[in-house]
Amino acid sequence: MSVKDTKAEVNTITYDKDKIEEKVGSIYEAIVIMGKRAEQINAEIRTELHNKLDEFAVHNSTLEEVFENREQIEISKHYEKLPKPTSIAIQEWLDGEVYFRKTEERN
Repeated sequence: MSVKDTKAEVNTITYDKDKIEEKVGSIYEAIVIMGKRAEQINAEIRTELHNKLDEFAVHNSTLEEVFENREQIEISKHYEKLPKPTSIAIQEWLDGEVYFRKTEERN
C-alpha cells in the first residue's frame, strides 16, 4: 500500500482496544508489531523524501550563498501533511494488511 493512498487518520483518534488485540490476544504484542511496522514505513518515507529532495539539491562550495529552492519547500510541505507512520501502521493493522509471525521460543 502506498503512503499516499492510505486512509489513515491525520489527527489523533481513539481506537477500540479489543479490535487491536484480537489478532494476537495481547495489546502489548499488537503494539510491538505495529511499532515495528511504523519504523518500516518511516524508513520508506524518509528514503523517498531524501531522493526527491536530492533531485533539486544545489551543491555549492561556498556557505555564504543560500538559495531558497521552491521545489524542495513544496515537497517538504507535502510530506508534512501526510499521516504519521504510526497512524498508517495502525490502519494497516486494523485492515489486516500487516504480515507477522511469532518465532518459537527455544528452551
